[in-house]
Amino acid sequence: MSTEEDGTPCPVSTGHGNEDQVESGDDNRQQDTVICLGNEIKSRAVVKYSAAPPPATYALLQEKTDLKLPPANWLRESAQLGAAGTTVLGSSSKNKPFSSFGMAYDFIDSIGNDVDVVSDSENIKKLLKIPYSKSHVSMAVHRVGRTLLLDELDIQELFMRSSQTGDWTWLKEFYQRLVDQKWQRKKKSKEHWYQKAILSKFLYYSINGDGSVEPIPSDSGNPDQGEEECRGDEFGPSWPATFTSSPSDSASSKEDGVSVENKYALGHLASVPTEQNLPTLFNEGENSQGVRNDFVRNILWTFEDIHMLVGSNMPIFGGGRYPAVSLRLRDNNKPINILTGIDYWLDNLMCNVPELVMCFHVNGIVQKYEMIKTEDIPDLENSTFSTRVVKDIAQNILSFLKSNCTREGHTYWLFKASGSDIVKLYDLTTLCEEAAEEKCQNPFTLPVAVLLYKVASNMMMKKSQNRKHYGTIRTLLLNCVKLLDQERHPQIIASANYMLSELFQLDERADEDGSDSLRAGGSEDSYSEEEEEDDEELPVDSDGSDLPDDSKAVAVIKSVRELSVPEKYKSTHQIRPSYIFPVSHDKEERCRHVLSYVLKGLKAVDSSIKKESDLPAADPNTPIPLKYEERNPSTGPSTVEQEIAPLLDRVGPCEEDFKHPTRSGMIPGSWQYRMKLQLFIKASKAYFVLSDAATNLLKYGRALRYIKLALQCHDAYCSVCSSLHPEVMLFHSQCLSLCGDIQLMLAQNASNRAAYLEEYSYQTKEDQEILHSLHRECSCQAFNLVTDLPMDAEYQLFVSCKCYEAAYELLTTGDLKDHSPGQLAQLLKRLGNIRNEMGVFYMNQAAALQTEKEEKKSVSVAEQEMWKKSFSYFEKGMKDFEAIRDATNTALLLCNTGRLMRICAQGHCAVSADLSRGEFSPEEALYYNKAIDYYLRAMKSLGARDSHTAVWDSVNWELSTTYFTLATLQQDYAPLSRKAQEQIEREVTEAMMKSLKYCDLQTESARQPLYQYRAATIHHRLASMYHSCFRNQVGDEHLRKQHRSLAELHYCKAVRLFLSLKDTPCELLRTQLERVAFAEFQMSAQNSNAAKLKTLSGALEIMTETRHAFRLIHKELLEEQSEAEAPGASESLTVSESSASSGLNTQEVLKLVGVFEPSISFLLLHTVKLLTASKRKPSVKEEEAVKMYKQVYSKLLRADKAAPLLHRVALCLELLDQLALQVESRDRRVSP
Repeated sequence: MSTEEDGTPCPVSTGHGNEDQVESGDDNRQQDTVICLGNEIKSRAVVKYSAAPPPATYALLQEKTDLKLPPANWLRESAQLGAAGTTVLGSSSKNKPFSSFGMAYDFIDSIGNDVDVVSDSENIKKLLKIPYSKSHVSMAVHRVGRTLLLDELDIQELFMRSSQTGDWTWLKEFYQRLVDQKWQRKKKSKEHWYQKAILSKFLYYSINGDGSVEPIPSDSGNPDQGEEECRGDEFGPSWPATFTSSPSDSASSKEDGVSVENKYALGHLASVPTEQNLPTLFNEGENSQGVRNDFVRNILWTFEDIHMLVGSNMPIFGGGRYPAVSLRLRDNNKPINILTGIDYWLDNLMCNVPELVMCFHVNGIVQKYEMIKTEDIPDLENSTFSTRVVKDIAQNILSFLKSNCTREGHTYWLFKASGSDIVKLYDLTTLCEEAAEEKCQNPFTLPVAVLLYKVASNMMMKKSQNRKHYGTIRTLLLNCVKLLDQERHPQIIASANYMLSELFQLDERADEDGSDSLRAGGSEDSYSEEEEEDDEELPVDSDGSDLPDDSKAVAVIKSVRELSVPEKYKSTHQIRPSYIFPVSHDKEERCRHVLSYVLKGLKAVDSSIKKESDLPAADPNTPIPLKYEERNPSTGPSTVEQEIAPLLDRVGPCEEDFKHPTRSGMIPGSWQYRMKLQLFIKASKAYFVLSDAATNLLKYGRALRYIKLALQCHDAYCSVCSSLHPEVMLFHSQCLSLCGDIQLMLAQNASNRAAYLEEYSYQTKEDQEILHSLHRECSCQAFNLVTDLPMDAEYQLFVSCKCYEAAYELLTTGDLKDHSPGQLAQLLKRLGNIRNEMGVFYMNQAAALQTEKEEKKSVSVAEQEMWKKSFSYFEKGMKDFEAIRDATNTALLLCNTGRLMRICAQGHCAVSADLSRGEFSPEEALYYNKAIDYYLRAMKSLGARDSHTAVWDSVNWELSTTYFTLATLQQDYAPLSRKAQEQIEREVTEAMMKSLKYCDLQTESARQPLYQYRAATIHHRLASMYHSCFRNQVGDEHLRKQHRSLAELHYCKAVRLFLSLKDTPCELLRTQLERVAFAEFQMSAQNSNAAKLKTLSGALEIMTETRHAFRLIHKELLEEQSEAEAPGASESLTVSESSASSGLNTQEVLKLVGVFEPSISFLLLHTVKLLTASKRKPSVKEEEAVKMYKQVYSKLLRADKAAPLLHRVALCLELLDQLALQVESRDRRVSP
């Protein structure tokens, strides 16, 4: 019967002199008691597991009962006695070599952190009795974290086995030199077996109840039979006989709520597949002495500040006034000595037993019973001892062991020879290495390694707190791997390396809080800060002559009496060990750690697969070529489409059920199969992070190499796995998306392709070896087409688009539809972006074809194909952005589509017979209007400028530009063959006004001067058009007046806008001259001299306003002259070249000056004529005006037309200044 305790404390009374009560009757409760003895020591025990039934009432034997006679139930299985009855002892008859490991496996949560010692209660008692006992002590000590595991190391039995197998001969020789040169096995005395037999019979009598003696069949009446059975069992095997037997199933875990079955744990070790060839210590057969927890109860015992997990088989009885007592049998003729007293006292403390019942006998005849309280045992006659001293002994021994047993995975031997006062500690692992023996011959190696693995695995399960234990977990796993031989235990090694790779968080941020807490001092496998100082701090035996091999000892207690001195061996080291964990803020370094452990795990798995592959042997040191080849630029997208089609077949889940061995010989469902899947996906994730980091560093060649490796790992995963988990498919979608990003960046950075090719071609040895392991499962060629490095930008964009499409297809199929909406939105944005890039690429190609055409011919087929491709990608991109309601990017694609329509319009430009620009064609009008529609849709998509200022301004500018271009082309190349002049004028006016509507003159921005210039140009063009209409209009006087007023209005607005600009003197001057010409034309239609004189005065006033334009022109010409005269200036620069460098068009200035001079001459001449032709006598002011006008006119006539432009401009400016004085004086005279 086996029951599990739930950890509930039982109510007890504590204190010196009071009887402690332990609640009984409910097996599913833990017992928890604190016993304070004389206020000297504190003891607390929690029963973690008990296989015994509730304590039953013991039978008081009648006086004179003969214990030499066996009871009827003797040696029969008894739940009440448990192991105590079958082993003929009140507690375990012989300690199994791995008993502490059995407990550690069952209570893995407590190992490494909470518990100081795990051991059989007999070993604990033996250690605490060292100062009082002359008997020998031989124990194996192992360290796991802060926990020490103690097991009896039966040297006698070990050497018996050594003489048969030849193993451990080095230790036998060492022992003979050290202790006993003539070693032989010592047998127990007959008295020893006699005492065991009557104790066993006494216990069976006590549970029989009637005290009667019943005969037992088959000559069992012989009192020596039990002794012979015991003796025979004593010589039975207790150590593993061989290390090549196959395991069998083990018992289930005893600890409630602790599960060791997880993605890291191997489960109970006996269930590991037989191909591992695990040793017999995992065999739970009838005579097995393997790793099992066979104790009746496991107790978490706190003795002062020492926490121990102990196993005990002591029978506990109860009933009546005494719910929990222990039974002891004593010879009345022999007094209780101090060793027996300590034995009884410690047993009761460990098992929470407050009372001891002593049965006295003489020669096997029962005499009497006596009840003794646990706290009174230290004060019994002849066995008085100090509990405080026992406490000091315990603390000193623990400190001694913790200070010197510093290396995890090492087997330490604590040894005290019989009759000696010296206790020595040896490192058997080091001695074994020095003896050149194989490590697997140490029988503790595998249990220690497995325990290290289990503790690390248990810590990894605790997701909420495992971050702070990463250093501990890493140390445990590294030491585990060190102990194991890859050929014998590949599964544990592979799993440990996988767990090591899991410690490095690939998605960890560089500035993550708490990362410093992972850093600590210490070495990889040591728990001591300065191991070399440990030996110097501990006392060393001065008598080296008697102990020739004393130098081999790690540490020595010179005298057992020192253990009784308080804090004699107080540890100077930290209670909790320190560990190193390589914390790196560099993602690449973390990934490299992960890949190194993945590679070790893959090697372990590959080495365990017995079937040899038919693949040709590959040298892992030889780089696997990446098959770079330069693509033919003529390769069309249709060819690429066919080549890349298999990509979409590879990304979906595989429905085929793999029932046959894989390419390398793995059986689906085996541990190798499961482990390889985990290692493949881990490697893929590491390469993905490396690729992402390289992308962020703009190392796109390196990024493409890493994503190629990531996809190759995924390809191998798909080749092995029968179906893909949604998370794997989600991660694969991320890989394809990143591959698309990289190909897009490569296409956009074509100038650095040589450097990218060099990065792409480089390969580390580690990468080569991982690829070698991948090739054992598949050819890894499925994703080559998307991870090659071509030199063709079109192909790269196409591959990028296909990667995004494949990733999108993954996310929209099966269970992933609602699994990752955020990632789907990001992917749609990427799809929209790449389709925009493709559209822009083909649009630019079409524009380039137009530019390269020597003659303005009709649209070519190539151009039309480019337009269609570009338009198709723009449309798809708009749908992608609309699907995620991304108004801004939708507007951008609409804007690009508008630009494409304008390019189409330019392609349909009409050409006349002489190859000159023809009339504005209907096709041009169609495409410009389509462009306008797309721009209007873009603005509607944005809604308002506040939604995205930059995009809004861009669309607004393009819309204004399109209207302006449409109006300009219609005005300059009017389709008079198809439309009437009036209709053209209306359409031009409408388009110009709409363009003007979208000219944002108020908002301060970089485009504000451009808007002002465009608005001024629109007003100038409209004024010119109305000026022309006014000249050509005949008959309709009302319409003529309307045209005249509109012309004057637009001229004024154009002048005002040009004046606000600092770099448009030519445009300003031309506008003013046109205004003067407009005034001259009006004057020609006037009849009266007064009207003509008024018009001429207005024209002269306009002329004086051109001073601003001439000043700007004069200033720029002066700057050009100073630059030309500067030292080092090129003398070969022509006028036009120098003006082009400064931005002033001198040819235009020459034309304008050529118009200005005759125009002002005409105005002056006619003004003088009109002023002098008057019949009335002129006034003084008029005479002065006439005189000044004549002077100016005379200078103009005498001016040298061949003079340099600067001189002519300077003369014009001088004459205008003179005229301005006259105009200003006239204005003052006219104003009231």
